[in-house]
Amino acid sequence: MNDMGFADLRDQFVPRYEESVRAIGPPTADEGAWAGAPSALFVDGVTWLAYRPRRPGAARGYATVLARSDDGVNFETVFELSKDRFGAMSLERPALVVTPERRWRLYVSCATPDSKHWWVDMLEAGTPEALVNAEPTTVLPGDPASVAVKDPVLLHRGNRWHLWASCHPLDDRMTTDYALSEDGIYWTWQGTVLSGRQGKWDARGVRVTSVVIEDDVAVALYDGRATAEENWEERTGVALAPVTPDSNGGVSIGRFTAQGESPAAEAPYGEGALRYVNVVALPHGGRRLYYEAACGAGSHDLRSELRIS
Repeated sequence: MNDMGFADLRDQFVPRYEESVRAIGPPTADEGAWAGAPSALFVDGVTWLAYRPRRPGAARGYATVLARSDDGVNFETVFELSKDRFGAMSLERPALVVTPERRWRLYVSCATPDSKHWWVDMLEAGTPEALVNAEPTTVLPGDPASVAVKDPVLLHRGNRWHLWASCHPLDDRMTTDYALSEDGIYWTWQGTVLSGRQGKWDARGVRVTSVVIEDDVAVALYDGRATAEENWEERTGVALAPVTPDSNGGVSIGRFTAQGESPAAEAPYGEGALRYVNVVALPHGGRRLYYEAACGAGSHDLRSELRIS
């Protein structure tokens, strides 16, 4: 692994809340109303953004929204998919990807009614707009009796897909598990690659939210919480994993090691929630970060931050 220092990571990937702007506001001003859990792509000069709006109470994550922008900040809604479309009690972070064959896919995190179980459905279409009419296919079922799976992060290298997802026994701590696939539909789990650290700020649960490969290092941004009470108020950390080339032109990615003794980024409001960081590479060499952050009075907004290399 190369000698990428924490200061370099902070400059390249770690959010600076004071440099961000609001891209999407919460649906209402009520406590527990959020906009966030973003997944974005920059394709042919357009930023496509999938995200989850939330209302407090029984509504929870009531939809997955697809929006587009010409400047990465000002978005117009393309469509909204209700949680009822999936038979879900709530929706959480989606994942938006384009396959090597130029097919668009939207992976949607779905909560089972009256349960702590989650599963992931996938929609596929030839254009982003056509995803609204695609039929859901379950690709990460979890286990309704024992294990929830949600919030996938996907990366394609060589001839296979890499996936990191939040996995947890229904009454235990959240970890991030890793899976591989040739088609992005059928997955083979490789085990847990990031866990909470006992006695530290991320002891209760960790959730990888973005993975970027830099030479022989995979850089992960992840959400962490110390206690069950900090659920929904996670802050952002950084973890590193070794990357080695494989024989098929792809890469093998190892287990992640968390860096630092405290969160790398947090918001200046409330409990400091700054989570679901998504790193989008831009053609001129810069990056744009999207993330969900506390914005006062118990609400969260979706922030956009431009980072020039």
